[in-house]
Amino acid sequence: MHRFYVETPVDSDKAYLAGSEAHHLIHVLRASVGMEVVLIDGSGNEFDARVLHIERRSVELEVITRHAIDRELSFPFTLGVTLPKGDRQRWLVEKAVELGVHTLVPLQTEHSVLAPTPTSLARLRKVVIESSKQCGRNQFMHIDTPQSLETFQQRPTQESLQIVAHPTSGIPVSSIGDLRSSTLVDGLPVFAAVGPEGGFSDQEFEDFQRASWQAVSMGRRILRIETAAISLVAALTLR
Repeated sequence: MHRFYVETPVDSDKAYLAGSEAHHLIHVLRASVGMEVVLIDGSGNEFDARVLHIERRSVELEVITRHAIDRELSFPFTLGVTLPKGDRQRWLVEKAVELGVHTLVPLQTEHSVLAPTPTSLARLRKVVIESSKQCGRNQFMHIDTPQSLETFQQRPTQESLQIVAHPTSGIPVSSIGDLRSSTLVDGLPVFAAVGPEGGFSDQEFEDFQRASWQAVSMGRRILRIETAAISLVAALTLR
């Protein structure tokens, strides 16, 4: 069934769609009374619902059943990444959601070419919702406010796996899943950092090493930001 996002938490036997969600249901899917859909509100639950009443710009639904369905990773995953330009941002966020990243932190680095604005971050948070509807996640990936590398490096506060991508130095990315399995039990956090094309500056990389982050080599070719980030995330999560 089609999945729709409800802005107000579903806590009764009625729910309401408005804005773009209502528009899609009314004008694209040509909804009629009695049509059944799935609702999500970001709480971790999904709800079977039936259309009760259709207005020009809103839809009233009856909530039939609540399902607590967990499609999250068994460990919290935080990805710090220098955001690329244009549509590549959207692609990166979509794939991070699909692969189960819990928190995405835009990084401000020496070689950053883009400073995220409140408007661009709000747009990316909408992408999170759309991607969650598509891939079946019932909890939304959190996009944090931009952080300096110093702040992000100090973010881990307990036993965790901390990984920094490097164009050439470190263990091969192909073996990173084995590293996670051998060093952590399920439930402990994973932090990964990906810089701009060409990697972090020498000084930034030295700072990561002093903070005990494990370097991971992304291979002999220079990867775009989103390629490196998703390759690293996939190596850690698709096991």
